[in-house]
Amino acid sequence: MNDLIGDVVRLALEEDLGPGGDVTSEAIFGPHDLAKAFVVSRESLVVAGLDVAARVYAALDARVHFRPLCADGDQREAGQRLAEVAGPARGLWAGERTALNFLQRLSGIATLTRAFAKAIEGTGCRLLDTRKTSPGHRLLDKAAVRAGGGRNHRMGLFDGILIKDNHIAAAGSLAEAVTRARAGAHALLRIEVEVDSLAQLEEAMGLPVDIVLLDNMSIADLRLAVERRSVRKPGLLLEASGGVRLENVRAIAETGVDFISAGVLTHGARAVDIGLDAE
Repeated sequence: MNDLIGDVVRLALEEDLGPGGDVTSEAIFGPHDLAKAFVVSRESLVVAGLDVAARVYAALDARVHFRPLCADGDQREAGQRLAEVAGPARGLWAGERTALNFLQRLSGIATLTRAFAKAIEGTGCRLLDTRKTSPGHRLLDKAAVRAGGGRNHRMGLFDGILIKDNHIAAAGSLAEAVTRARAGAHALLRIEVEVDSLAQLEEAMGLPVDIVLLDNMSIADLRLAVERRSVRKPGLLLEASGGVRLENVRAIAETGVDFISAGVLTHGARAVDIGLDAE
């Protein structure tokens, strides 16, 4: 898919520097002035996006050296250093906000994901993200989920078949939608179907599908779904989704579903507080 991350970095720099560059740094520093600074956490967080921050400086001024002092996925507390940045002062300060924007947002996703992952530890259930990512930033968002301890669902529409309610309505029935998918050019891909009732689950278990997504079901219905799957089709994987929050994710996992997918990991994460402090 070409260099999508490089494209995002270049666009972000163009957005901030515009046609005139960093006029403040150019007014204060000469072309040969050097500086050193440290990327510092201002709160407890899980780190993500260090490689992206490094690419910001590589694209802006290759003479600015970005040296990570930890790795994506590491837990860091307030006041701890995440990276060292050193080189020409103009380039170092021109890239500050763009690099921090990536680090703050991606570390926010990783931090929230880690909280969800910890909440379901020991249940055997696996935490998944969704396609509810910031447009153009999907590869970054999903890498941050992995750094936080989650797993990626589909990367996009191209790497897995997920038959949802609108597909079923347009095809005429769940059975017809699955039949068409199995007979189509992408029949070898994993096929997942979305259901929102136990009756639909019963129908899905009679079809050649790999995963059933249980959408917005109550805890009680999720337990019944797992029980019925275990009796009728033990190899079928079940995924719970819809209304997943930190407060209820443990209860959902304890129903026995195999996966929980949560859009909030990416669309609901708060950017964490990270700064760049001159030495």
